[in-house]
Amino acid sequence: MNLTQHTPYYQHTLAGPVHFVGRGLHSGKPASMTLLPAETDSGYVFERLDVEPGQQVIAARWHSVTDTRLSTTVTNGFGISVSTIEHLMAALAACAVDNARILIDGPEVPIMDGSAKTFVERIQAEGLIPQRQERRALVITNPVWTHERDKYAGFMPCPRPWFDVTIDFKSRIIGKQNYSMPLTEALFSSQIAAARTFGFEDQLATLQSLGLARGGSLRNAILVAGDDVVNEDGLRYQDEFVRHKLLDAVGDLALAGAPIFGRFVGHCSGHHLNNQVLRNLMRNSRFWTLTTVREATEQWGSMIDDSTYEEMLESI
Repeated sequence: MNLTQHTPYYQHTLAGPVHFVGRGLHSGKPASMTLLPAETDSGYVFERLDVEPGQQVIAARWHSVTDTRLSTTVTNGFGISVSTIEHLMAALAACAVDNARILIDGPEVPIMDGSAKTFVERIQAEGLIPQRQERRALVITNPVWTHERDKYAGFMPCPRPWFDVTIDFKSRIIGKQNYSMPLTEALFSSQIAAARTFGFEDQLATLQSLGLARGGSLRNAILVAGDDVVNEDGLRYQDEFVRHKLLDAVGDLALAGAPIFGRFVGHCSGHHLNNQVLRNLMRNSRFWTLTTVREATEQWGSMIDDSTYEEMLESI
């Protein structure tokens, strides 16, 4: 594994262009995409090359999310959108890319193999360059939760970015699974990036009638039929399903615009709840403070005892 070289306290962008060609998972349309270096404090910005000049730019931020059915879509004020952005966002965030221009020739990010593996590998191969501005950090200061029937998502104070995700499906091949880890480039690259998206055979016809999953295949998704996996090669991990849900959460929360120093807890949450809890967080400053990664690491990290996590979870 070739980790990108970076200094933790300063912003970074890509050292050069990184190109991808594939097909959209839901639209089924061919897609070509190029990641380019970007200026400090610009974040992640899509540019649709197939639309009129002046309408091309779409900021990948939490308030730009307009659709969360099976993927995350961002839209600008002209109604121009890009969908299925979460795997790319996860790769950029985990590899500590703070600023990137994303040129794309259509409405959907290429799905590649259904995971973030290819994105991570090519970003790492190109490498990063440091920028003059310090990295900002959102530090969670008070717990915040969003509930939807038996599902919930929330943030708790934590001295580092951490993800704790649980899923529970009726299919015996999935069942109840949990995965918890701090977000580091090394752990994401080795344990999460290769986990693929998944779907259910009995839902496929309905999804396709709604204009979804038209580009799905056994090359870019895990297909579950009853209590079995249809893919001949099986699973990459026994708990690949929950690992992929954690991957999705990393991508959805990357739309905060800065690393979140806090523990994200998602119980049967998906793109909708991930975005909803992020909206609830960002709209109320009593839950967070904006500082730098340097200060978050040196000051806030010493103020929160890891032993308090389980007590916080019990209070949900």
